[in-house]
Amino acid sequence: MGRIVLVVRLAVRDLRRRRTEAALLLLAILAASTTLTLALVLRDAASDPYETTREATNGPDVVANGQLADLSRLEQLADAPGVIAHGGPYPVTSAELQASGRTADVQAVGRDAASASVDQPQLIRGNWVGDGGVVVEAAFANALDVHVGDAVTLSGRSFEVVGVAVTAAMPPYPGSSCLVARGCLNGVVPEDRVLPPGLLHNPGLVWLTRADVRSLTPDPESLSYVMNLKLADPDEAQAFVDTNDGDHGRVTPMQTWGNILDGATELARDSQILLLIGTWLLGLLAVASLSVLVGGRMADQTRRTGLLKAVGGTPGLVAAVLLAEYVLVALVAAAAGLTIGTLTAPLLTESSAGLVGSAGTPSMTPSTIGLVTAVALGVAVVATAVPAVRAARSSTVNALADAPRPPRRIGWLIAASARLPVPLLLALRVAARRPRRVVLGVAIIAITVSGIYVLLVLNTFLTTQPLTGGYGDAQVEVLRHVLLVWSVVLLSLAGVNAIVITWATVLDNRHSSALARALGATPSEVSTALAAAQVLPALLGAILGVFPGGIALFAAINAIAGGDSERATLPSLWQSVALVLATVLVVGALTAVPARLGGRRPVTESL
Repeated sequence: MGRIVLVVRLAVRDLRRRRTEAALLLLAILAASTTLTLALVLRDAASDPYETTREATNGPDVVANGQLADLSRLEQLADAPGVIAHGGPYPVTSAELQASGRTADVQAVGRDAASASVDQPQLIRGNWVGDGGVVVEAAFANALDVHVGDAVTLSGRSFEVVGVAVTAAMPPYPGSSCLVARGCLNGVVPEDRVLPPGLLHNPGLVWLTRADVRSLTPDPESLSYVMNLKLADPDEAQAFVDTNDGDHGRVTPMQTWGNILDGATELARDSQILLLIGTWLLGLLAVASLSVLVGGRMADQTRRTGLLKAVGGTPGLVAAVLLAEYVLVALVAAAAGLTIGTLTAPLLTESSAGLVGSAGTPSMTPSTIGLVTAVALGVAVVATAVPAVRAARSSTVNALADAPRPPRRIGWLIAASARLPVPLLLALRVAARRPRRVVLGVAIIAITVSGIYVLLVLNTFLTTQPLTGGYGDAQVEVLRHVLLVWSVVLLSLAGVNAIVITWATVLDNRHSSALARALGATPSEVSTALAAAQVLPALLGAILGVFPGGIALFAAINAIAGGDSERATLPSLWQSVALVLATVLVVGALTAVPARLGGRRPVTESL
């Protein structure tokens, strides 16, 4: 039998023998690989509706706008090298729209009744513009609950909504670009702040006839103009802008289709940032979880390691067998994570009312497959390499004897705990036997609590100030779904880790627990001690998870996303204290069952 075949067969046989532990290993790596896959493919899934809209409307490659003085410059762009078609220039003015008792700023674009060769908005309902009729951008109409046939008022003039349409020349509301000369302001305006005259606040987009647009303003010089350009090579849009953005020192504002795509997929970008941060947290939890499981399994496989070496296995072969188990699990978890993440990604992208189509299942790219697989294997190798090599290099005779590990004698701890109640005395000594496991327990709780802390901050932000990020109700709901996925996976994996650590502690201390009971400790005291050995590190981890963990994590997310941390409302002191206490109570509840089972094992059987 070849060496590779032998290693694989031994690894598979051991996994089949310990199916529960193998399932926990799979769950830990699967959570991280699925979340990473979601983050990597989310933007691709979100860009599909924009690409569909761009194709359906013959969307522009460059959108240029300017004032009346720039009109001749805009017209010259139609003959610039690389331009194969154009639409406009179209007049644009700002207006105030009133509908169903609601008021909003809008940008009104004057269009022809005939179809345009570049950027002809796709009608979702109704008809195209006509005298006295207005067509409303679909996402804006959805936000205001405006329908075909409704009467609206624009700057005091009454119009009928004759259609609802989508366009690829501007991101859907509320991320619309600014076309008017005086500018726009997206976000929440403080109550004590007064907007300058003419500055639009979260403007929507509507289309009218050219004549109707000009009738909305008494001053023709206040009109802005917009022109849509189609290039022979869309990939050269940015180069075209760099070449043609100024003439004699006068700048012509332009947007490429790539900039518009970024605006249309901004929600997916923010979701991606949250999921990438979640991936790091879950990856750290997975490493901690595997380290505990590996430590417990290595202790349980001591005799098996001795047998492999006794029948001729070299330390390298033994280490390969031990490591192969986790590599196989990591490969399966990576494949499952790629599949689940790819199928789930479209569910976390908003099917925007301002775009045509929906986010389909994105195709897997080699880079995504390679990165997810590498992360899964990295998590497995980092957590298992050192214990596997240490076990393989252990003495064959000692491994075959499988004698219990003698406890560490720490004088100051024995003196400090001697006068404590029996459960706390035993808990401190149980924790002292495995200091690395205590550190892992503290790290697991700190990571989990820091994630929950950030979730509380983000949830409060989405509730109180959604428009600061340019989000409407539908976008807020999508981000809530992302946060829900993050929180469920994070809490589930942390709960599994708490149970695994407790059970590993129970197995490691079965001899010392039985000896304590033989010397007079009751089963209840032993069970309480095993649970308390996890609760005490949980208390420290929860405190570190709030400060500095949670605050530092939120600052990192804010820096990556380019947000304004001053607008965020951090949890109050009592909320932070409640989070710490709730964490301790949950950990106590999760560890009570395995601790109780371990504390009631027959003494004679353990000894």
